[in-house]
Amino acid sequence: MLTAGLSLKPEYYDDALSSRASACEGLWFEVHPENYMVAGGPRLQWLERIRREHPLSLHGVGLSLGGVTPLDEGHLKALQRLVNRFEPALVSEHLACSVHDGRYFPDLLPFLRTQDALQRVADRIDRMQSVLRRRVAIENPTHYVDIVGHSFSEADFLRELVARTGCALLLDLNNVWISACNLRADPAAYLAEYPLASVAEIHLAGYTADPQLGESLLIDSHDQPVSEAVWALHRQVLAVTGPIPTLIERDGNLPSFDKLLVERERAHGHLREATPATTNELLRANEEAVTC
Repeated sequence: MLTAGLSLKPEYYDDALSSRASACEGLWFEVHPENYMVAGGPRLQWLERIRREHPLSLHGVGLSLGGVTPLDEGHLKALQRLVNRFEPALVSEHLACSVHDGRYFPDLLPFLRTQDALQRVADRIDRMQSVLRRRVAIENPTHYVDIVGHSFSEADFLRELVARTGCALLLDLNNVWISACNLRADPAAYLAEYPLASVAEIHLAGYTADPQLGESLLIDSHDQPVSEAVWALHRQVLAVTGPIPTLIERDGNLPSFDKLLVERERAHGHLREATPATTNELLRANEEAVTC
């Protein structure tokens, strides 16, 4: 059974291999499949060794589900080969645009949530799940500016995607917190509307304040420990849902593996304590959620 996992970086391969399942109950590792879309070599060999010891999750960043450029079938086939080879416990992608006119962007860009966009994204998810022959989880994005012209709230858009495609959701609580603070919104209100029953995975991460604007603009940097605000959201969500596999994301300013395991153990503790809540407890948890 998956409990709390960690992002797997090359710097941690040896430590990850030595972290036996018997000593780290439910430990799993997540990688970006784009880093392993190669014909052979040491990367795939390392990943195979990890897979023999722990479950894997593939967390994509390159399919551009929210884009208007035609879906990259070559990319999807490469992902299919990895899924067939490593049989990951979870597969996920971002609700974002990352490709336009053949150009890849380093950031996961937002898009207008319109009826046309809903159909386009649903078609892409259908295609992705058909090729991979499995349910995939879609992650809520990070927002830095308030875009005018949406036809759906983000939660309603995700709910419609679940209804149309049968996909799951990946709830990134760091994204929830950052977006709420940047847009001067209430994270409790967002989570009260969010379709929590469809969540298959949770992400936790750290952020940094913009060098010029400070705390008025938070950056989804994944280079700091998980903030106390995000830890609080994690406990509040689990009080509603019960335990859900939870990942600690760390992509920069990498600490020692032992320090990451301390964060992982905190998430694991939250999962051990979590039990499914009643509807009244769900409403109370949302009302008590922290605000920016």
